[in-house]
Parts: sequence; structure tokens; C-alpha cells
Amino acid sequence: MALHDISLNDRFDLSKRVVLLGGIQALVRMLLMQKARDEAAGLVTAGYATGYRGSPLGGVDLAMWKAGKQLAAADVRFEPGLNEDLAATALWGSQQAELRGEGRVQGVFGLWYGKGPGVDRCGDVFRHANMAGTSKYGGVVACMGDDHTGESSTVLHHSEFALVDAMMPILSPAGVQEVLDYGLLGWALSRYTGCWVGLKCVKDTIEVTEVVDGNPHRLKIVEPTGFAMPEGGLNIRLGDTPVAQEARLHDHKRFAAEAFARANRIDRRVWGNAQARIGIVSAGKSWLDTQHALQLLGIDAAEAERLGITTYKVGMVWPLDMASFREWSHDLELIIVVEEKRKLIEVQIKEAIFDDRRGRRVVGWKHEDGSVLFSVKQALDPVKIARALGRLLGREGIETEALIARLATLDEAVRADNAEEIAVRKPWFCSGCPHNSSTRLPEGARAYAGIGCHYMVQWMDRETVGFTHMGAEGANWIGEAPFSRRPHVFQNLGDGTYNHSGSLAIRAALAAGVNITYKILYNDAVAMTGGQPNEGGLTAPQIARELQAMGVKAIVGVYDPKEAVDLKAFPPGIRMRPREDLDTVQREMQQVEGVSAILYIQTCAAEKRRRRKRGTFPDPDTRVFINPEVCEGCGDCGVQSNCVSILPLETPFGRKRMIDQSSCNKDYSCLKGFCPSFVTLEGARVRKAERAALAIPDLAAPVLPAIDGTWNIVVTGVGGTGVVTIGALIAMAAHLEGLGAGEMEMAGLAQKGGAVHIHCRIAEKPSDISAIRVATGEADAVIGGDLVVTAGARTLGLMTRGRTRAVVNAHEIPTGDFTRDRSFRLPTDRMTISLRARIGEDALRMLDATRLAERLLGDAIYANVLMLGAAWQAGLVPLSEAAPSIRTLA
Repeated sequence: MALHDISLNDRFDLSKRVVLLGGIQALVRMLLMQKARDEAAGLVTAGYATGYRGSPLGGVDLAMWKAGKQLAAADVRFEPGLNEDLAATALWGSQQAELRGEGRVQGVFGLWYGKGPGVDRCGDVFRHANMAGTSKYGGVVACMGDDHTGESSTVLHHSEFALVDAMMPILSPAGVQEVLDYGLLGWALSRYTGCWVGLKCVKDTIEVTEVVDGNPHRLKIVEPTGFAMPEGGLNIRLGDTPVAQEARLHDHKRFAAEAFARANRIDRRVWGNAQARIGIVSAGKSWLDTQHALQLLGIDAAEAERLGITTYKVGMVWPLDMASFREWSHDLELIIVVEEKRKLIEVQIKEAIFDDRRGRRVVGWKHEDGSVLFSVKQALDPVKIARALGRLLGREGIETEALIARLATLDEAVRADNAEEIAVRKPWFCSGCPHNSSTRLPEGARAYAGIGCHYMVQWMDRETVGFTHMGAEGANWIGEAPFSRRPHVFQNLGDGTYNHSGSLAIRAALAAGVNITYKILYNDAVAMTGGQPNEGGLTAPQIARELQAMGVKAIVGVYDPKEAVDLKAFPPGIRMRPREDLDTVQREMQQVEGVSAILYIQTCAAEKRRRRKRGTFPDPDTRVFINPEVCEGCGDCGVQSNCVSILPLETPFGRKRMIDQSSCNKDYSCLKGFCPSFVTLEGARVRKAERAALAIPDLAAPVLPAIDGTWNIVVTGVGGTGVVTIGALIAMAAHLEGLGAGEMEMAGLAQKGGAVHIHCRIAEKPSDISAIRVATGEADAVIGGDLVVTAGARTLGLMTRGRTRAVVNAHEIPTGDFTRDRSFRLPTDRMTISLRARIGEDALRMLDATRLAERLLGDAIYANVLMLGAAWQAGLVPLSEAAPSIRTLA
């Protein structure tokens, strides 16, 4: 097999047509594509991208920075915002650049990005900017990052109705290809209508990687003919009035959007014909799920036509292209609307046919008898949709033997999805995380959490319960304090949140005169989303000066003496104390009337590790070890440090403790217990184990599985150990072989030691892949990098006896619970039995990949790569020529 000539640089190389691209990378590429389209049209334009990070758009800024040279060459400026609404206001300004005759280009095409709560925050600016309009040769696409299941959010969020309230058209892409396509359509739509255009970005469409057509000129976008454009058009203008803006918005802009959608067939019939009597409507992620659901029911395009079924894919979910919809649905008897969360398309459809007296029926959220079909809560998945559709079709007289059999199979899979949750891998603070120390409280004290890593303290038994949305930290105490017997509380606040909007909450507390101590952690990184720097280069001394200027009288800086903190840089009046004095400082602050502040200065542990590798951060030449002959296994070191680098050590004399030198960040908090078993060594170097001789014999190539439709792989593990890399390797290997590939990361808080799931589908061609998320019982192969995650109910539900085979790491990786509970043990035997019971003895292969990786490769971090090699050798990965490294490791 000849491998395709592919490079990682292809993702932003517009001369490359077929590329493997992630959804967030697609946002970068579409900026370059828009510039190329404008140049081809003879326009002189520039681009401007801004916003604020947050899952599932947490890595947009990182992707933009990596593509800095390509963006600069295309005259596209990336500038992350201090917060979401200020970024949106800057974009509003970009649309005014040429209005006064002072612009250096004809227009600026803009991209805004923000998490769902950031969309809420921008309600005011979205309304103002959308009413004002966009530039004729500019336009704005607003990417709204929604988290429907609350995997990395404090709310289960979807933003469509927020944009409807501002009357912004909304495009909902189904996959990475449509992220590109709809981005380009969005700018054209924005230019034509004068509206800001929303681009729905949910995990299943933006945190995925797929093979796409990246030709910037692939789409032929046209302007409507016959639409009555008002005098002066719909774009932004000087000297406008709110009354005139509102009139244009309601009288023209909405209908211009519908006309544009119809002219470009954004909404379209996919299956079936005009003679069908049942129609299925969906959009975006739900469209992918619906396609998948129909496959589960054994219904393809030919079968749908035979059964009298037609499908309709909505691309612009608001405003609905009423003319095209009425044309499609004219002779239907039943319209089934499949959409996740609150129903937006369904209500518009009912409006579209309200005056029709031909008796067309519409069901979606509920059936006509009141029973729930497609819930507004949580998320939909292909199995839920398939079962609901199958029953609906049965009620309508469509009950073929094949359909009945498929429904029975799905029902059985759901009944079998009842696995007990034996153990849970909760996210936890990293080894040496500042929060391990900073979140400790004096006895009897109480604290609130907030947005950021310190949110996780709420499940760590530290009297910290309750939180607010981003930027309001402590403001809830303003309302609680007058009605509480408690005289004082602490409020944790990260430096990123302080910079974003939290400083205003401190001012509000000052104005109210409540007794509260803000514990502001300055860790010099926005750690939750990948370690980005704070916008504007915020420093700890700068925060101290700002607190003084606000009127905070009592301010103490607490610092880690091991770090190079310049104490002279802090303003007069700021007492500086080593972190060992934190408890004393907190007790003093409890007695202060009004607002006080502790500025806790300690670098993020993950950033510390990265910087030490680069030689840009102090690296103490001291290592801590535990003498097992002295250790009594009391576990006080874990309680004192809350550190996950303290591991169990089984000895003939019982369970002891040991320090994992590979993950230890040299925080030394474990020494606080004054345990005689601890030994500190100056100048010590960890001796690497002798590598076993890698005399790998010639291995026969395994019998690789044939791909029938899609081959579905699930990879599990612990955040930060290369699980995401394994998914990327599989997807790239498939791309090299010219196959279709789709890969999705489900991490949430996993980068903090939590559970990671990677779903990957491989097909003969990209069009064979619809939804990438593997549904109940659909996994063909499981690569289990961690036994706890692999044997969890969420993963077991994806497995089926007779179909699924698994290679699982048998090594015990303790969870964060071990830091608090001296007797905690992983129920390894029960988890192994659960896996065997699910897929059968012959389908399960267990190996201690962590120990094997240490012996063969000298580092346990390679355990997951070794698992990939073992999976290939077991015939679980249908890749051959593109995977020589996999073969070698196997």
C-alpha cells in the first residue's frame, strides 16, 4: 500500500485539499480560506479574531498562536480578549474601520469565540452590535462553545436562545467539514444581512478531528435574487439611530437571512422524495446522531424511500428558511423533529404550518399523547433516537421484520447497560499544585469556590462548598452575610478570573462593607484550559497595587520561598510571608473588619514542570524519599500534602508509602507531617532502570479486521498520560492510508488526573462516518490505559459480548481518594471480573503496561503507546502500512 504524502503542516496549507483537521484548527483555517476567497474576488480585506477561552473552545488561542505566521501573512490579527464582552466590543469596532474613510482595507471579517456562559455575558454587546450591523466586506461569525452535558462546566449549556433574543442568525454545523463551510457561509450571510452570525460549537462537532476537503473555493456562495433590499442596505452606517436599527432588524434583516439560506440551500432534503409521508428533521450534532440512529435501524437512503420516509437537514436553525421548509413538507403526514435541549426548530416548524388545514402533525419533544420522545434534558444519543424513531414508525404502520429485529437488539443493549460503578477516577489537583496548600483553612472557617482549578476543592473535605459564576466570586456573601450568624468567610479567586472580571466583585464587597477575605491565587497561568498566560501580562505586584487602589486595607502576600519571587517589587504596605505562615495569616484576616486579601503566589505545577524542562524555572536540587523500613503507612503525608505523587507500596510488612519520582514536582508539602521515614537527598539523581535489550524478533503481521461501515475504537485512561495522543496517532495513521477517520476527545476536567475517553471511528471513506461518539454496545475495540476508567459504567456500556475485544492496562493507578483515606484500595479484582463478564474471557487481554514500559523504555509515560502496540498486535487496530511504530512496539 502506498501511503499518502501527508504533513502536519497540511492543516493550514491552502494548497492541500484533503486534510486531517480538528474543529478548533478549522476555525484557524477558515480565516485563511476567507482571505483567499476575498483576494480571488478582488477585495482588499483583513481578518480579526478575538474572544475568551473556555471548553469546548479552550484551545482556540493556542491554535491561533501556533498558526501565527500563516495568519500574519494573510493579514489576520489574533488578539485574545480580557473577557468575552470586551472582545465582542472590539469586534464591533472592527466593523467600523472603513466607515470614516480612514480604513486601510475595504472590510474586516471577524471571528469571536467564547464558552456558553460567555455568550450570556455578551448579551448586551451582541444586541447592540447586531442592531448596528456589519461591514459590507467584513462580517462577524460568533462561535458559541456549548457544553450540553456539563462535562467541563458548572452548567449544562446551550446558547441558541441567547442569540435568538439578540436576533442573530444561527448556523449549526454537523462535523468539521461544516465548521469550515458554515464559517464561510456565515461571513457571506453576515455581509449580506448586516447581522452577526452565530456558529454552534458543541463537543461533538468542534472537539473532533476528521478528514475534510479544505479547498477554499469549494463553495459557490450566491446572493439572493428578488429580495427587496431597503434603501441604503442593511450594513453598519454612521449617524444611525436605535429606532432605525430596530426597524431594519425586524422588517428586513431576518427575512434577508431566510432569503440567503434559500438561495444557498443551507437547509435541504437529503433522503427521500416528495411522495414521502413521514419526514425527519434535524440539525448539527443531532443530525449526526439521527443519521447514526437510522443506520442502527437498518435504514439507508434506498430503504427510506421505499418506506416513504424523507429527511431534512437544517443548517440555519434560526431563522428557519420557511419557504424551503414548506416546499419540502408540503405533502407530509407526520413531521418528526429531532433536536437536543430546548426545542427551537420544532416551534418554528409549528409556526410555519400553523395556518395549514391539511392536518400535518409535528412531534418532537413530546408525542401527541404527551409522552416524551426527545428529552430537553442532558443529551441525546443515537440509541435513544433510534428507539424513539423505531417506535414512532411502528405507530405509523411501518413494522418490517428487519426493523423489529433491530429494535429488539437495541432494547437488549440498553437493558444490558446496567453496570455498577465500582470505582471512580475523580479529577484532582496535580502533584505540587498550589491549591493543595492555598485552599487549606483554619479550623472552623468556611470558604467558597469559584471558576478555575480550585473548584475541585469542593470534593476534598476542606470546608469549601458553593460557588458562583465567573467574576462574581464573593458577591453571594454580600447577600448572605446580613442574614447569617457567621461573621466571616474566605473566597478563593484565581488570577485568571481576577483579570477577567473578578476584580469588580472585590469592589462590590468593599462597597457593601462585608467581612470577607479574598484568597487570590497567583499561579502565573490559566491552568484549566492549557496553561495560557493572563492577558496583558498581569503580575502579582500589579494585583497588589490594584487591591490597594481599590481600598483593601489589609493585604498580605504569601509566597513559596523555593520560587524566585522578587519581594522588592511589591508596593509598600504589603506584608510578605512564607507559605508556612498561611494558617497564621488566615487567622489574622478573620479578625479584620471589612474586606481583606491574601495574595497567594505559587506557580502552577503543570507550568512549573514545562518551564523546568525548558530551563526557565528554578529546579531545587533536593529530592524526597520515604524509607519503607521506617514508614508505618499512617497516610499523614497524604493528608498534609493532598499530593497524588504519594503512592502505596506493598511490602511483606504491610502497605507503606512511596514517592513517585517521575511525577513529583518538588513541592515538599509532604514533609509537614514530621515523619521520621522521610529522607531528603541533596544533589541526588534518580537512577534510571537498566533497559531490557530490545531484541525484537520479526513479528508476523496480525490478521487485521475488515471494516464494515465503521470500525469503532474507544481509548480510556488518565489525563496527562498520552491518551489524547493515542487517538491522534490512530486518526493520522488512517488518514495516511487514505481511509476515513473521525476522532473525538472526551476529557472534561481530565487534564487534572480525571478520566479520559477517546472515541475513534475508521471507515473506508469519510462519508461513511456520521456521529463519531460511539454509542451503547458499539465498541469493536477498547484500548484501556487505566483499569478504573475502562471498568467504569460509562465505558462498559459501550461494550458487547461477541463484538468487543479489549487490551487493558492491569497496573493499579491510585485515585485522589488515596490522599485522604489511608486504607483506600482499588477494587481491582471486581473491576477485572466486571470486564470479563461484559465481553468474555477470550476477548480480554490484561497486561501491566506501566511496568513493562518502565522496563523496556525506561519511562512509564510510554505505557499508553505500548497499549496501542499491543492492540495492533491483537488485531484490534485495522491499520497496517501507516503504523510501523505500532508494529515495532508490539
